[in-house]
Amino acid sequence: MRKATSEQVSAKDQARLKAPTDLGENARSSITTAVNTLLADTFGLYMKTKNFHWHVSGPHFRDYHLLFDDQASQIFEMTDILAERVRKLGGTTLRSIGQIAKLQRSSDNDADYVDPQDMLTELAEDNQQMIANMRKVHELCDEHRDIATASILEDYIDQAERRSWFLFEASRSSGLTHH
Repeated sequence: MRKATSEQVSAKDQARLKAPTDLGENARSSITTAVNTLLADTFGLYMKTKNFHWHVSGPHFRDYHLLFDDQASQIFEMTDILAERVRKLGGTTLRSIGQIAKLQRSSDNDADYVDPQDMLTELAEDNQQMIANMRKVHELCDEHRDIATASILEDYIDQAERRSWFLFEASRSSGLTHH
């Protein structure tokens, strides 16, 4: 069986995938492209968070291990909602790890060892970048009067702010000195 490229898909087949929306073609195209890029970033952040969950070590192992797992689960829950939103707008969404890699703006961390404090800092920064990216998509949604996508993003921005806050607080020193 031959794989069809997006150029080889007939207009009839493309029409079968296009869900109705009143937002117009320009809005649909712009928003679905932006949300798919955000979805790729979400998969990247999910994988990095799970990576750190699997590889954390040290005296705060249990706390960080559980924190990273909770955060990874929350991030993963975003993926289906974002992908389905793209489909509701009549777009097509991500189909492969390769497509994620092409679109993803967030950085991976393939190091064999990462200090737990660096994990906390890196994930906090990544969540801050995710917040900035979501705010840009929200602005685009506002321009096109896409209230539903904007509403979804508002919840996700709040969740990412909470993740970033937890990571920041966990990375702070207690301020206590030992004599």
